[in-house]
Amino acid sequence: MPGLSPKVSVVLPFYNAAKTLSVALQSISDQDLTDFECVMVDNNSTDRSREIAAGQERDDPRFRLVEETKQGVMYASNRGCDTARGAYIARMDADDVARPGRLRLQCEFLDDHPDFGAVAGLVNHVGDPETTGGFRRFVEWSNSVITYKEIFNRRFIEAPIVNPTAMWRRETMEQFGLYLSGDFPEDYEMWLRWLDRGVKIAKVPEVVLDWHDSVERLTRTHPIYSDRAFYEIKSRYLAKWLSENNPFHPRVAIWGASRISRRRARIMEQHGIRITTYIDTRKGRQIEKEVTYYDDLTDAGSLFILTYIRQMDNREKIQTFLEQRGYVEGKDYLLVS
Repeated sequence: MPGLSPKVSVVLPFYNAAKTLSVALQSISDQDLTDFECVMVDNNSTDRSREIAAGQERDDPRFRLVEETKQGVMYASNRGCDTARGAYIARMDADDVARPGRLRLQCEFLDDHPDFGAVAGLVNHVGDPETTGGFRRFVEWSNSVITYKEIFNRRFIEAPIVNPTAMWRRETMEQFGLYLSGDFPEDYEMWLRWLDRGVKIAKVPEVVLDWHDSVERLTRTHPIYSDRAFYEIKSRYLAKWLSENNPFHPRVAIWGASRISRRRARIMEQHGIRITTYIDTRKGRQIEKEVTYYDDLTDAGSLFILTYIRQMDNREKIQTFLEQRGYVEGKDYLLVS
């Protein structure tokens, strides 16, 4: 009933989303968990989006329309979260479609796992294969990272959580904060911050969202989602983790001696990390630093390795090789991209 605190608050910011908003809202209305509210946040729309949201509010008292005049999805998301009344907060985007069991599955997970602060889920990628192949590959990787251990150890490869699949406890956001404004992807920074502070996050191993991709998506067009922005923020948190967990700090070895891998790894040097050697699968490579041929690596216990390899299948081969040499993920090496 209106006025009572629902089990979950769905926060859905929107800006000029008239083409997709009705379908997104209907997917929330169709949830098989009915104890929810949906906070729709209008972020200065100039099309029919606000009219659509207002109509939904009139038709279903579980839907509430609020405004955020400061432009940006980060501000609109935080405004919705501040307004939310639920014990659990779920994010949703205006161009995506939630599967009917999404809220129920994620609420059940948090109910059954009181030591976890947040939960996400798998996604079905919806996009033009000709123009969104990179996102499709990212989805394939993201859907393979499910458990807390996998999310924690692989968080420096890519953003391990698809933002509109996330649900978290109210006390998680109250204790550790929400999205921050800066020259970085706000959702990735929040996951890194929460994981750094000890928040346990996992995914329900089912598809909870149809994730629509297009060439106009903010993650493709805004500079805070550029490769450089991702590497800057991940390097900051990775350097912090290394300072606390690398027994050979500040020394690391970098697996990946290509020009691109070296350029990415050198960002770590700005944070006080010292690269002692590069590891390469090609014998005799000559670069500005020492190069170790991969088959000449000593067994675990003498160095910490960061693998700056982007191709998923190559990362898996490297991981298999290192594990056979006695290296333990999270203790002797981390997969980085």
